[in-house]
Amino acid sequence: MMLPENITAVITRNERWSGDAASEPYEAGWAHEAVFFIRALKPPVGTVPKGWVEISPDGMHWVREGTEFAMPGEQDGIAVARLNAFGNWLRVATRFADGAECTVLVTLHLKA
Repeated sequence: MMLPENITAVITRNERWSGDAASEPYEAGWAHEAVFFIRALKPPVGTVPKGWVEISPDGMHWVREGTEFAMPGEQDGIAVARLNAFGNWLRVATRFADGAECTVLVTLHLKA
């Protein structure tokens, strides 16, 4: 019997997001399941935007995958995005209104 292969990767740590923001890309083609957790490390400022998952064939050119989520609205709030059909490269992105921001921790949990 084979044990499932899994990994937790810290993608973004203590980064202040404002304007157009995105996590670092992560190569995850071996995985069958992926879950992003986006946590607000400080109280968000301004309007809380929607976030979305992006996929890429090469880690440089991105398209929206279709999964959307509300960014965390309070300190230690957590947003979640689950995927089970994706290509090789993954990231999450968002767009904050002028003056809005959030300091985030983004982790990616992958399972073969």
